[in-house]
Amino acid sequence: MKSQYKDQRVGVFVDIQNLYYSAKHLYKKKVNFGAVLREAVKNRVLVRAIAYVIKAEAMKEKTFFDALELMGYEVKAKDLQVFYGGAKKGDWDIGIAMDAIEMAPKLDVVVIVSGDGDYKELIQHLQRAQGCRVEAVAFGRSASIKLKETADQFTDLDRTYKKFLMQR
Repeated sequence: MKSQYKDQRVGVFVDIQNLYYSAKHLYKKKVNFGAVLREAVKNRVLVRAIAYVIKAEAMKEKTFFDALELMGYEVKAKDLQVFYGGAKKGDWDIGIAMDAIEMAPKLDVVVIVSGDGDYKELIQHLQRAQGCRVEAVAFGRSASIKLKETADQFTDLDRTYKKFLMQR
């Protein structure tokens, strides 16, 4: 990012499950969320970074949530929903959309860290109604073409994937 953008106020909204499962499926590795945050901010002014997580396995997640906070994220967690018959659901799409819309007046750039095409309408709203630049960051091979085409900029983590994966 050119130095002329260094004063841009940035909000980063990370769909943790989306990135986690993309990395697990594509590379059989875990995501380095600190490196992802640095890539999303790109030496601009970070106003807020929020990591959206689904609570699933009790012992490991406290350590993981603490690690996210140390990296500079505010962590928002919700329980995995288990429906009658065993079906499970856990997503933050509406929560991410609401937070991004509420924070947009204080931001120049909204960064959605997810490959989910469901964010297309959110991106369009932020661009039109809020006047924000909207960037998306995800592993390109598992990201929706709708998301890539709608965002003002798409950062493909696959291009330098080793930088965004835990090495152990």
